[in-house]
Amino acid sequence: MSLIPSFFGNRRNNVFDPFSLDIWDPFEGFPFSSTVANVPSSARETSAFANARIDWKESPEAHVFKADLPGLKKEEVKVEVEEGGVLQISGERSKEQEEKNDKWHRVERSSGKFLRRFRLPENAKTDQVKASMENGVLTVTVPKEEVKKHEVKSIEISG
Repeated sequence: MSLIPSFFGNRRNNVFDPFSLDIWDPFEGFPFSSTVANVPSSARETSAFANARIDWKESPEAHVFKADLPGLKKEEVKVEVEEGGVLQISGERSKEQEEKNDKWHRVERSSGKFLRRFRLPENAKTDQVKASMENGVLTVTVPKEEVKKHEVKSIEISG
């Protein structure tokens, strides 16, 4: 059994993928130690939700992105295509309001902002992107241009 997949959080991302703009965090998954105690809790909360997991699959017709965003409404999520063919998915999960008399025993759900960017291939039709959200799963569909088959023309040889 290899230590590498568990060390890197069993990520499915390919480090050599030229389309991914994800930034690898070498400390992802490590518990905060006492040396990091001075980091404001808001920074820890944001970093906990910052790496929303997104799957990207390619079919013959389209590129399809699926993001698990449980508890978020579609109004809290933004999908944009930037100039140069970069798909950007962002949003924010608000922190639950604390009442003065509440006593928290455990806080495991993350809150804060997230932002993910993906460079789309040249065959993506960025003007026809569609997004839908159902049961906490965001689906973004980016249609692809048809690949034109190169015609091979036989040339008769004279002589």
